[in-house]
Amino acid sequence: MKPTTTESEKQTESPVSELTQRSIKKVITAMEAMEGAGVRIHRSLGSPLLDMLDPFLLLDEFRSDNPDDYISGFPDHPHRGFETVTYMLAGVMHHRDSNGNSGDLMPGSIQWMTAGRGIIHSEMPRQEDGLMWGFQLWVNLPAKDKMKAPSYQNIDSDQIPEISRKDGSRIRVVAGQAFGAEGPVKGIAVNPLYLDISLTAGGQIMQVVPEDHNVFVYVFEGEARFGVDPASTVKRGELAVFSQGSVIQAAASGESPTRFLLIAGKPIGEPVAKYGPFVMNTTKEIEEAISDFRSGKFVS
Repeated sequence: MKPTTTESEKQTESPVSELTQRSIKKVITAMEAMEGAGVRIHRSLGSPLLDMLDPFLLLDEFRSDNPDDYISGFPDHPHRGFETVTYMLAGVMHHRDSNGNSGDLMPGSIQWMTAGRGIIHSEMPRQEDGLMWGFQLWVNLPAKDKMKAPSYQNIDSDQIPEISRKDGSRIRVVAGQAFGAEGPVKGIAVNPLYLDISLTAGGQIMQVVPEDHNVFVYVFEGEARFGVDPASTVKRGELAVFSQGSVIQAAASGESPTRFLLIAGKPIGEPVAKYGPFVMNTTKEIEEAISDFRSGKFVS
């Protein structure tokens, strides 16, 4: 295990008087859908209610202890022009791709895969019963990186720093910096912040975020309040988009603990053309991706 960071190791931040509080602009309830070969998911980002939040394209939660909801998995399928991020909470998925990478995604681990010019991969369950629970996030790439060579970061749970606070709250730092810890995910164009935050009943936290980043949270246990005067409550299965600012205030709502993802990234600000597993800048580039896949020129 990586050494646990204690609450005494504070974030590097501006004086409180200089911080600008972010407030919630929009709350989206995740919609049930089917993906892969028949995996039941709940989609919040990338749904008809919120098409994208630059640079983020999609967020799915898969959570079920019924094998009929996940056993078919995600057989071989292509990607081009963006990154896929799979974060496991429970269960085991096996990854294999056209670059020769393979490995198991275990509870607490994360896989950050840059598709670049093209990759074909699969994610299949390593179990026939029990709870399967995790998330997949899609992150756009700037035009200059869309045709770069694909790459793959598979990070085990014990490589992700976890901060334990005196009140029992915990923060896992997947990417970016928080409370003196730095996440293991490196070399990502949009300079992401990816935190898994667990607050005990009555717990609260203040997290500094880059002012030029778009920020959202997704609550997956309990309820949480964000902002001040007045705070907005976000329930389990809801995604909240924030206004601009430099800090987010969060607290567990009511007498129960809460857990949520806090994700931020620098907007790319370029045209986006999407078609299934391809995300480019123009329709012509999408047509080229389809043609390359059909003709067998997609990967080299």
